Amino acid sequence: MALLGLATLAGWAGSAHAAATAVVARAQDAPAAAIPNELTVPKAIVLGLVEGVTEFLPVSSTGHLLVVQRAMGIGQTDETKSAADTYAVTIQAGAILAVVLLYHRRIRSMIQGVLGRDPAGRTVAIAVIIAFVPAAVVGVALEHPIRDHLLGVWPVIIAWTVGGVLLLVFGDRHHDQEERHRPGLESITARQALIIGAVQVLALWPGTSRSLVTIIAALAVGLSLSAAIEFSFLLGLVTLGAATAYEGLKSGGEVVSTFGVVAPLVGMVVAFLSAVVAIRWMVTYLQRHSLAIFGWYRIGIAALTAVLVVTTII
Repeated sequence: MALLGLATLAGWAGSAHAAATAVVARAQDAPAAAIPNELTVPKAIVLGLVEGVTEFLPVSSTGHLLVVQRAMGIGQTDETKSAADTYAVTIQAGAILAVVLLYHRRIRSMIQGVLGRDPAGRTVAIAVIIAFVPAAVVGVALEHPIRDHLLGVWPVIIAWTVGGVLLLVFGDRHHDQEERHRPGLESITARQALIIGAVQVLALWPGTSRSLVTIIAALAVGLSLSAAIEFSFLLGLVTLGAATAYEGLKSGGEVVSTFGVVAPLVGMVVAFLSAVVAIRWMVTYLQRHSLAIFGWYRIGIAALTAVLVVTTII
C-alpha cells in the first residue's frame, strides 16, 4: 500500500513537474523574479510528511526526500538546487524536536549527568558524544564529494537495496530470549559507542539510513533492541542537530531567499507531528516484530524508484 501510494504521488508530482518545467522554460528569458516558487505549501506538507515518517525509521529520509523533491520538480534548476539540498537537511529540525519531546526524561538525565548529578545519565551522554565524533569529522571532510557524487537517484537506489538485504539477513536474528539477557542503555561502554559511531559514517552515503546502521551496530555490539533503538534516536538528536545547525547557519538565508519563510516552516511543523507518530509506532511495532519489514520495504522502494527513473516518470 505504501508503494502504491508513492507511485500515485510520483505520477501526480511528475505531471506537476512537467508543467512546472514548461513554465520555467517559457520564463528563461524573463527576469529571475518571474520564475515561480518551486516550494509551495502543499509541496512543503508532502516533504514534511516524508521527512517525519522516514527520519528515524531504517529506510533513509535523505533518499526519500531526494526522490520526492525530484518528482515534484524542486531543486532541478541551477537557481534552486543548492537551496533545495539545504532544505532537505534543515527540515530535519522538525523530526529532532519530536525526539526532544518523546525522550525529554532521558535527555534531562543526560544533562544532569554532565553536571555530575546522575551517573547513569553521564554514561549515556559520554557514549553519545563518543559516537557522534566519527561522522562529524568525516562528514565535514567529505561534504563536497558527497554532494557532487552521491546526491543522486541511482546511488540512493543502490543504498536502499544493499540496506534492505542487510535487514533481511540481520533483522530476523533478534529473539525475545536473547533480548532479556542483553544489557540496557545505562550499561553501554565507550568501546561500544565508538564502534556504533564508526559505523554511522556509512550513513553519509544518501539512502543508507543512519537509523539502520546505528541500530544494527548497536545490536552487533550487544545492546538490547530497545536500547539500540533509543541510542539511535539520541545519537540522531545530536548528529542531525549538528548537521541542521551547520547547514542553517551556512545556507539558511539562501533557503529563505529562494523559497520564502512560510512554506519551509510549514514543512518543519508537519515533519515534527509526523515524526512523533512514526517514532511511537516504530517502538511499539518492534516490541513484537523483527526489522525484516523494513528490509522488504527498502527493496521494494528501490525497485519502484528504478522503474520510475527508467520510464522517465521522474
